Amino acid sequence: MEDEPSTEDKPSTEEEEEEDDLPYIDRLDSYQEKTGLLEAVQTGTGQINGIPVAIGIMDFEFIGGSMGSVVGEKITRLIEYATDHFLPLIIVCASGGARMQEGSLSLMQMGKISAALYNYQIIEKLFYVGILTSPTTGGITASFGMLGDIIIAEPKALLAFAGKRVIEETLKTEVPEGSQSTEVFFEKGLLDAIVSRDSLKDFVSELFEFHFCQN
Repeated sequence: MEDEPSTEDKPSTEEEEEEDDLPYIDRLDSYQEKTGLLEAVQTGTGQINGIPVAIGIMDFEFIGGSMGSVVGEKITRLIEYATDHFLPLIIVCASGGARMQEGSLSLMQMGKISAALYNYQIIEKLFYVGILTSPTTGGITASFGMLGDIIIAEPKALLAFAGKRVIEETLKTEVPEGSQSTEVFFEKGLLDAIVSRDSLKDFVSELFEFHFCQN
């Protein structure tokens, strides 16, 4: 974890610039080979201190954790599975937002996932914990990242809709240093807790135990 949230673009390596020029399908193949992952999210079920859960974990190393149609479908199916089996849900976010190579298809995933969460949370009254890591930006913050019944973020994470550079170039205004951080989001009431990674397991477990005691 970085000491301070990073708000500047990291310089591209020669290898990354070559990858940017690849056709999208070839770029997917390249990231699959490099990361050993099929997509930018892994989903499944497991237990946290004996409590069964459904969980999705995004990986920033796979095309910046961006959300395309496959990522959106996997997360939607995870939510639907959790709904059908009455499981608490955890989604760990790490993403630059919607995957621009897929255009409107990637943007559609925001509404699709949010609709599945509406059924899970509002209709079925089930419990969703969103965990924001660095960075969580774009379409993820604008949809399921900020829809948790409890929203947790790691310390000093970069959290935003649009990045600092994009805002400054588009609006011709300066973004205050550190304003897109966990600590500022918490101060403004947008988060429920700041929890370091080594404490997450016990913290989330206690949340679920408390939730089940109340229901």
